[in-house]
Amino acid sequence: MSSHEIGNDRALCALTGRSLPRRELVRLDTLRPALADAIRRDHPALEPHALVAQDQVAGYRARYVTALLASERGELSELDRQVAASLSSSELITSNTDDEIDRDRTLGQRLADHVASFGGSWRFLITFGLILAVWMAINIVGIAHFDPYPFILLNLALSCLAAVQAPVIMMSQQRQEAKDRARSRNDYQINLKAELEIRHLHEKMDHLVNRQWQRLAEIQQVQIELLQELRGAQGGEAGPLRAAKSTSRARSGGSAKPRGSKT
Repeated sequence: MSSHEIGNDRALCALTGRSLPRRELVRLDTLRPALADAIRRDHPALEPHALVAQDQVAGYRARYVTALLASERGELSELDRQVAASLSSSELITSNTDDEIDRDRTLGQRLADHVASFGGSWRFLITFGLILAVWMAINIVGIAHFDPYPFILLNLALSCLAAVQAPVIMMSQQRQEAKDRARSRNDYQINLKAELEIRHLHEKMDHLVNRQWQRLAEIQQVQIELLQELRGAQGGEAGPLRAAKSTSRARSGGSAKPRGSKT
């Protein structure tokens, strides 16, 4: 049993020496080459089959991703740091930004959204047109004439409505812009994480393919050695057989009479 193995279900982490279940440990030679090299730089005495805890691997993965992003992008932004942290902890980074923003709306923001939603609909246009027609009909042909032509009071009401409605609609548009910015940040993080994951997957696949080729070459070399040993063994057995056959032929030939001889 290896010095790092203490049972069938538990083993020791080669970095920290902690006793952990095997499902929480990873063999060093199964990691990506870049990640394994980063661990070996700090612990050069590690063997290829050494077991490393997953939390330690996550820490090295975060350092590796941070260094990779810094080398390609220069100074990291907060979004890049969040992506690196999500990669190290294997957490999902996707989120429904609209629901998160809508949950934090105040009463004024909800009112502004409703006003903007109603002000940009056909219901508002039809209702507003009917109110104007009734207003003018009452003051032209109706009994009451509280706002005769040219409808100065109506113009004042329309001006006040436009003055109030425009800022309310702008507040709702600002909230929509905030949603769009949150979606863009989320899309950027998802795309960056997907790009890094795909790159790491390619590295891991190349590493596995190289290991598989090495194993196939080793198996082929063993087969060649076995064939050579088998051929040598067959040759060693064939030598005594040939010698025995020649001896028996010599004996039978010396005792036998020639065919043309007479008694």
